[in-house]
Amino acid sequence: MDSQVVIPEERVPLLNSLSAPATSRTDGEILPDHNHSPPPTPVTSVSHQAKPSDPNQRLASLDVFRGLTVALMILVDDAGGAFPVINHAPWFGVTIADFVMPFFLFGVGVSIALAYRKATNKLTATRKIIMRTIKLFLLGVLLQGGYFHGRNHWTYGVDIDHIRWLGVLQRISAGYFLVAMSEIWLSSNLAVDSPMAFMKKYYIQWIVAIVLSAMYVALLVGVYVPNWEFENLSRNSTFSNGNFGLQIETVHCGLRGSLGPPCNAVGFIDRLILGEKHLYQNPVYKRTKECSINSPDYGPLPPNSPKWCLAPFDPEGILSSVMAAMTCFVGLQFGHVMMHFKSHMRRTLLWSMSSLVLLLFACIVALLGMPLSKPLYTLSYMFLTGGASGVALSFIYYLVDVKLIRKPSLLLQWMGMNALIVYVLAAGELFPVALQGFYWRSPSNNLVGIILYFLF
Repeated sequence: MDSQVVIPEERVPLLNSLSAPATSRTDGEILPDHNHSPPPTPVTSVSHQAKPSDPNQRLASLDVFRGLTVALMILVDDAGGAFPVINHAPWFGVTIADFVMPFFLFGVGVSIALAYRKATNKLTATRKIIMRTIKLFLLGVLLQGGYFHGRNHWTYGVDIDHIRWLGVLQRISAGYFLVAMSEIWLSSNLAVDSPMAFMKKYYIQWIVAIVLSAMYVALLVGVYVPNWEFENLSRNSTFSNGNFGLQIETVHCGLRGSLGPPCNAVGFIDRLILGEKHLYQNPVYKRTKECSINSPDYGPLPPNSPKWCLAPFDPEGILSSVMAAMTCFVGLQFGHVMMHFKSHMRRTLLWSMSSLVLLLFACIVALLGMPLSKPLYTLSYMFLTGGASGVALSFIYYLVDVKLIRKPSLLLQWMGMNALIVYVLAAGELFPVALQGFYWRSPSNNLVGIILYFLF
């Protein structure tokens, strides 16, 4: 079943949310044109040929895939604290939570391939990409920069001197920008009538992805990380330097190639460019055995814990976001397969084979000494999550768009069609903040607190 997206001339969505005929909405999402989409035709065979000339064919499985990602995000955000086993891995390794961000990025890549397949004016498309990137980045700063203090606080506002510049939406905006620009400027007009023609059409994009990955690995293992300092709020109230409650802590490094929390190149580059005040102040490595007696959950510091346990680190940092964009590139190539191969059988076969190759690469890279790490977004982690994303999309595609089993996934499909809105309400905690405005006699007896009390 083929799928197309029509890019509006006057208004461009903030995210390419769908791979179906699109209408523009004021919130900036691409939504399917439900008023013009015909009912799906029965599929009698996996090798059924979708009509490439029908512009109203839509890919429901991509909506479901995106909705599943949003649902996983809500699950790990709300239940991860109560069940650490589904929370993010403290540093090395992966859990279910560590697949959420790559699934988002993969879906963005697929959508880009479908959204810009008919872009004729490259300059106009470039301007729209830039504006969309800026909007998404600023929305991320608003949601995760510290302006909203969360549902446990009834205040808002942020000190510009401590604002967090990077976050989830900022990372997605960076990946979107790199991949969308490559789709506009680095793909040829060659007609695809064979696998060789497919490779010739997109080989420059593959070269760029390989170069960026090599640059990431070179910086990760080659950058010299010197000793560094950070400010720590101490319980001791007497200090010779006159800064009440603050003391300067020193982390001793002086080495290259470390992948541990204190001395890796990812954190060094962020501290060098952004400054430690603008990084995430509650990093995931606080749940490691070195930093928590309740590991893998948060807890008090163990005796003689290292000083870096209290240091900031941004899991959506600059260098790691370069590798994160590679997940968008993977999704882009899956979208290209969808564009050029109309048979359900060929799509599913090519996606499955590509996914298995990525998973194999993940095992090889991990065995060669680069472990899985979401905070660093290591090469092995990118391969693993990219392959897992492809497997998930292939499975959902087979059920939803080949076998037309859609009723059980209607809720996920709706969430995927409104992914940005759901993300803003859930990740920004705007929905629970609004709900907890209703309380009984005391603000502590609010609706959200009561629900969480009975659930956890």
